[in-house]
Amino acid sequence: MKLNACAQLLDAQVLVPADNMSMEIRVACGADLMSDVMAFACSSNEMMLTGLINPQAIRTAEMMDVKVVVFVRGKLPDQSMLDLAKDRSICVMTTQLPMFTACGLLYGAGIMGKGE
Repeated sequence: MKLNACAQLLDAQVLVPADNMSMEIRVACGADLMSDVMAFACSSNEMMLTGLINPQAIRTAEMMDVKVVVFVRGKLPDQSMLDLAKDRSICVMTTQLPMFTACGLLYGAGIMGKGE
């Protein structure tokens, strides 16, 4: 599914656009524990959904080569997090949806979890 279609599906506000908003997103993971992301994230063009609103979320995405971070429940990162994401070429979005609903919508649209 294309990233711009994912943003529409989640009714997400794009805070830091990707260089290519038409990139294919194949895999998503939802976690508030960055150790879980580190244990399960391992594919290119991955999207991470989280309610954790601190720089560690962006740093973990960078380390695991996650291209997109979606903050759920209307969480808004501060400007320093947005600057960090922009410097690291990580797309950042926010949605009012809870994580369960956002992940369910993506799954229903064909986005898989790791190993599926």
